[in-house]
Amino acid sequence: TPSSADPSLPAALRACARGIYPLEAGVGLLISHACWPHRQDFQDEFIHAGISITDGVTTMAEIGWQAAITALDAGHLPCSGGEERILRLASSLAGGIPVSLRDTLTGIDHRNIELVITAILHAWGQRPEPEIP
Repeated sequence: TPSSADPSLPAALRACARGIYPLEAGVGLLISHACWPHRQDFQDEFIHAGISITDGVTTMAEIGWQAAITALDAGHLPCSGGEERILRLASSLAGGIPVSLRDTLTGIDHRNIELVITAILHAWGQRPEPEIP
């Protein structure tokens, strides 16, 4: 798995999700939130990387969404309430894992609700504008 210090991790996650809007949206939400992909325990356990079979050079990475939620539910992924909510929402978008919007949206701060709204619009088909450095 590319490490958290490796700028290719977000690119590898996005490459694997490319073309499937809900998956792109969930991955994008997790990357934008900037917690989970940077945690070494999350990377080691739930992010699996490989090389594209199409071109043989592109690094791709996927997240084990169900395994991450199972670990979260079992208390094996300690985190803040906001981090938990973002992981649950991203897992629902990307992995189809049911989530209570009543429970997850309550208490999300302004920045994170904007990230969630962007992800929902992305899943609907409205991709966010690329960031210009």
